[in-house]
Amino acid sequence: MTIFASVPLAPADPILGLATRFKNDPFEKKVNLGIGAYRTAEGKAWILPSVAEAERRVVADPNAEKEYQPIDGKPEYKRPVQQLIFGDDVIESGCLATLQALSGTGSLQVIGQFLHFMGCKKVHGPDPTWGNHPKIFGRAGLAYGTYPYWHQESRGLDFEGMKAAMQKMEEGECILLHAVAHNPTGVDPSEAQWKEIVALCKERKLIPLLDNAYQGYASGNLATDGLSQRLFTESGMEFFIAQSFAKNFGLYGERIGYIHVKCDSKDAADAVLSQMKVIVRQAYSSPPKHGAAIANAILSSEDLKKQWLEELTLMSNRIVDMRVRLREAVEKRTGTAWNHITDQIGMFTYTGLTKDQVTRMVEEFHIYMTGDGRISMAGLNEGNVEYVAECIQACVSS
Repeated sequence: MTIFASVPLAPADPILGLATRFKNDPFEKKVNLGIGAYRTAEGKAWILPSVAEAERRVVADPNAEKEYQPIDGKPEYKRPVQQLIFGDDVIESGCLATLQALSGTGSLQVIGQFLHFMGCKKVHGPDPTWGNHPKIFGRAGLAYGTYPYWHQESRGLDFEGMKAAMQKMEEGECILLHAVAHNPTGVDPSEAQWKEIVALCKERKLIPLLDNAYQGYASGNLATDGLSQRLFTESGMEFFIAQSFAKNFGLYGERIGYIHVKCDSKDAADAVLSQMKVIVRQAYSSPPKHGAAIANAILSSEDLKKQWLEELTLMSNRIVDMRVRLREAVEKRTGTAWNHITDQIGMFTYTGLTKDQVTRMVEEFHIYMTGDGRISMAGLNEGNVEYVAECIQACVSS
């Protein structure tokens, strides 16, 4: 008898499972709105031209090597990455602990383990949130609770519910916040609301953790999308950032991201970095080289960085265009307001469709989307947006 007899078969990942079903579906008009990756107007995957050129330069470098990298990533790579978020005064103060990590997921796992190490007992995340969040922090040994975020009736932010929940959080507990382009809802606080959130975190002595997966991708502007991080920095609070380069560089498969911990002092930052390096060393020893080298080639080159920023604007604008087209097409067919499609930002739209309606979208109309009604706007294009709107109308009208 196998020694693994007591090991049950794990359920398939719901999002990756959708991709498999879509691939195997022979239906001619099928649409994949499940995967969170950019697609061109022709529905194709896209390597950013700036990334392609940066990779060419990296590979052609006569001094290139394949040695182990430092546990926290190459030190010379850190400043260009920090400058996406922080001013030079903050960087030069030495109060930042920055280390390369395995994109957003890996960053969050290391942060979760570090929170457990420093004695934090619980993380509070928005309801809803990215499906991996509760599992990551649970694996790190932390309790996970939720606070209200989505307001179904208005299809917007339940800000009053969120604030009421924050008032009940205990000192020293962690609050998980999406830095920009909340996944799955696409609903973000306003600047005034962000200021209240920062003030409440400070008043309640919470530990803020900002999941920064879409900076520059949401609006096409790094500074605009960096609002929440800037406000927390200005507050003087200590906080964590998990930064991913999957979406904004299109480096999905390279698993490249960074952790930033804003500390009160250089001594605190040095101590934090030393302990996070212990976690990394025990988990995967040192980070991968290639994606980091590509990102650095872009961020440290004036011409490539300019090109990359233009590509961010292009991707963001296409998503915004698809929001407008879908809203117009659905409103034309239903005769009701669907303004939440254009009110939301970023890669995803939280449609508000019920589970039964989503099931019908998938099973009857071959439009693949997650069970909570989230759709990836990047999966829409001129060739399928009318069909998607037609199917939404059929589901909400019966």
